[in-house]
Amino acid sequence: MPRQQGEEAGFEIDRAIHEPARLLITAHLYVIESADYVFLMQNTGLTWGNLSSHLSKLEAAGYVEITKEFVERKPHTMVKLTDEGRAAFDAYRRQMKALFEDLPDGSTSSTLTRK
Repeated sequence: MPRQQGEEAGFEIDRAIHEPARLLITAHLYVIESADYVFLMQNTGLTWGNLSSHLSKLEAAGYVEITKEFVERKPHTMVKLTDEGRAAFDAYRRQMKALFEDLPDGSTSSTLTRK
């Protein structure tokens, strides 16, 4: 089985969240109860098709719940993080925070060599 980024450093990066568009989506959903497609499109800059594609991947991972309904005879799609998605985003945040906190200050440079 191929190694995920960061696995050799003692943690695995959740690829379902780590992809930039999905990270934007999960970050927005993390701070609100739910959102519709229009809100997510406006706040992520994704097109309808891109948003739909990324939400499908998050849904397949069990991270979002998508509810489709009609409001005044118009389709209305709502999205919210599942409990599993919220926990996964929390874990991702902690991993990234720990990773960046462990980095040396950029003002001191060092040279690494491979053997």
